[in-house]
Amino acid sequence: MKKIAENPYELSWLEEDIENRLGFHAGRYTSVNKGLSLLFALVLLFVFGGAIFGLSFVKSFQPISDMFLRSGNVWTLGPAMLLFFISITSLFFKGRKLTLQKRALSISTVPQNPDFVLNEQTAETALTRLRKVVDNPRHFILLNRVQTALASLHNIGAISEVASILKNQADNDENQVSSSYTMVSGAVWAIPVLGFIGTVMGLSSAIGNFAGTLSAAKNIEAIKGNLQSVTGGLSTAFETTLVALICALIVQLYLNYMQQKESDFLDECNDYCHTHVISKLRLAEPVLEDRSLLATTAKNIPDIKEEKAPIKGEAGHSSDPSEQEVKTPNNRSKDL
Repeated sequence: MKKIAENPYELSWLEEDIENRLGFHAGRYTSVNKGLSLLFALVLLFVFGGAIFGLSFVKSFQPISDMFLRSGNVWTLGPAMLLFFISITSLFFKGRKLTLQKRALSISTVPQNPDFVLNEQTAETALTRLRKVVDNPRHFILLNRVQTALASLHNIGAISEVASILKNQADNDENQVSSSYTMVSGAVWAIPVLGFIGTVMGLSSAIGNFAGTLSAAKNIEAIKGNLQSVTGGLSTAFETTLVALICALIVQLYLNYMQQKESDFLDECNDYCHTHVISKLRLAEPVLEDRSLLATTAKNIPDIKEEKAPIKGEAGHSSDPSEQEVKTPNNRSKDL
């Protein structure tokens, strides 16, 4: 019997991400695959529909089941419930992915030795250590920041740029996390709208029945009897809005809960980067061989002596022939 190879990594994105385990293409960071959410939402919708249909045979639950099974309500509550389950499944899978992301906080990306410092030479050691404990650091919010900063420090050697790189990466992560809630936020808006549409359709149908009752009835008693069905239709017209508002409230509360958890996680990532990366940055000291090379080079440079310019009136003449006065016979006669 062959032994199953154990996972050599402390944190494996390929084996532990829930979307990868289910055979779907995993979304970036905590983003959820929309196809996976839709598939599970359809399954939940059919299960919910079957449960409601079963409750219709129980007398005590008939008022609840009737709200979903009325022919006029199905056209709006059906899509509303589908959006509800899509939102719930998306937030559920997002929570599972966030749990995996949080595990990166327990990993020591750089040596914990108090004497260890980060510079251009030691950044490669930290990168090698990081790649040994995680299979794909770029798929983790925290580890992608650390890997980007260490790679920049190793390749460029600019210590002053590390803090700005981490800050820019943190801003990008916040935008990425915020955009991952776009679909759920849209569903929170669309679900009540579908409920209102169902109410408008119910009201218009009830008013049409009321007009038909007045025209068809010939006596007061007949009108009274027909008005009972009309008022019943008015009461059921608001059922779609009631169900939609309850669903939207549940999704909104779940959404706020997940947003708060992700916001706290991003703050923890910022603290981690400051503690494990920025606080360990130091300028690299010159190597001993480089110092001896500089000293030898300095000795070989000849001393440059400053030449003094000749002073007018001193003995001797300028070396420039053009500046020397040439005496002619006329000049000699003038001297005499």
